[in-house]
Amino acid sequence: MQTKDAIQFALTVSDGAVLKMIDKMSGAPTTFPTPNGGCHPLWVLGHLAIVEGMVPEVLFGNANPVGEWQKYFGENSQPVDDASAYPPFAEVRAKYVELRARNLEILDSLSEQDLDRPTKAPPKGREREFATFGSSFLVIALHQMLHRSHVTDAIRASGRAATAAG
Repeated sequence: MQTKDAIQFALTVSDGAVLKMIDKMSGAPTTFPTPNGGCHPLWVLGHLAIVEGMVPEVLFGNANPVGEWQKYFGENSQPVDDASAYPPFAEVRAKYVELRARNLEILDSLSEQDLDRPTKAPPKGREREFATFGSSFLVIALHQMLHRSHVTDAIRASGRAATAAG
């Protein structure tokens, strides 16, 4: 298996694992994962969309197409339990899916050697993780799985079962 194949596999598996859980919560997207709040499914989905949007920004220096969502889903935002405070769930989900598909196309267009290319604009404080094209894509998959735990905890908090298989 080549590095590119491993990254594509990680992105595909993480995408399926997270979306399956987020879709379970489409009717209650602002259910907090704990009694003390946390990252609810709508916030996680929007946050993941922002991160998908930043891939061309990091790699090539392009603008993030959902940069205006930072106020709702950015790293320093605070999730609230009012769905009307956010763009609609369906819109956020559609944009996430669109951006992930675009990123898979970008990855597909790269050679194994391209994966070692340095990025143009790694996020401040995360230069090591986003140093190369390849590491940037791999971090996206790892980051996605990190947030899956918030969604599975929200499912449990809603009184439903969140199994490993979905």
